[in-house]
Amino acid sequence: MYESYYGFHERPFQLTPNPQWFFASKLHKRALAYLQYGLSQGEGFIVITGDVGTGKTTIANQLLARLDQQIVARQIVTSRLGPDDLLRMIASVFSLSVKDNNKTAYIEAISHYLTQLHSQHKRALLLVDEAQNLPLESIEELRMLSNFQIGGKPLLQSFLLGQNELNAIIQSPHMEQFRQRIIASSNLSSLSEEDCQAYIEYRITQAGVSRPLLDKNCFASIYRFTNGIPRKINNLMDRILLFGFLEDKTLINQTDVEEVIIEISGEVAQRQPSPQMSVQTTVANNVPPQDVVVQDAVTNTAPSNPYHAMLAELSGLLDSSLEHKIKMAKELDTLLNQQHKQVMKKLEDDKGS
Repeated sequence: MYESYYGFHERPFQLTPNPQWFFASKLHKRALAYLQYGLSQGEGFIVITGDVGTGKTTIANQLLARLDQQIVARQIVTSRLGPDDLLRMIASVFSLSVKDNNKTAYIEAISHYLTQLHSQHKRALLLVDEAQNLPLESIEELRMLSNFQIGGKPLLQSFLLGQNELNAIIQSPHMEQFRQRIIASSNLSSLSEEDCQAYIEYRITQAGVSRPLLDKNCFASIYRFTNGIPRKINNLMDRILLFGFLEDKTLINQTDVEEVIIEISGEVAQRQPSPQMSVQTTVANNVPPQDVVVQDAVTNTAPSNPYHAMLAELSGLLDSSLEHKIKMAKELDTLLNQQHKQVMKKLEDDKGS
């Protein structure tokens, strides 16, 4: 909407990572260097962790864009995949044909494919994004796949990218063998205030505008609100530029930025549930109306805005949906574990016979 007004050839603050617009802060340079080092070693695991929106996927895309032809790389974004489903996903992303739908068949197909790559003087690279969603058993399965070797050289190398919860998973007492295979790890934190300003100016320049669009005093306010997290910076800057366009401003000042921040802070995505909204949420969760009337009489908080009730009802529906999804995920995890035990028992029985 505002691109032509400022002279951009494309939006400078899109949420979708753009490999050509990689901003190399000190931490991002280090993380990318670790990935490239691990790639040059051709073995072991590299683990990159960080908060939501700190640029892990951007780092991965940057690495993929620099690979040579001897490396066949594939990237998967995981949900709670059990070991068997993870094997199916790996076979799928490498476009492998598997005859039988069982663990043995998938492992044999993967092993055969990796051996073929080796005969062509190539090797496979697997990037696992959102790896914090993987159960311990699935991470252990990745370790087992790293045992495929020819002449002492691993045929498959895996990089794990995940939120900070992944660190706790790896530190589990049961993950000692996996930890010994990690040759480098890095944790991405938010940008510093200096890097935050440099990041904003860099993206504006990359989008085709070389003149200043923000007064220097704006950057401190942007940093305080976003805590230096790139995704939050993108969200806020997109709204700031839209505000400048609507207000016909050529140079945005700190007052403008604060006005946008106040506006965003009042929106659904940024608001915290209030006591009044909690009462109204109970209505959406089918609590008898008389209970709500008593609560309203005690607190004397009648809805003052019809939109509040709509937002509260939506919040209740989302909470109910989330609880249902969590329940289904737990049930699925139980079924997958049972299936895994059955398959392993069958394999042991086959070996015994």
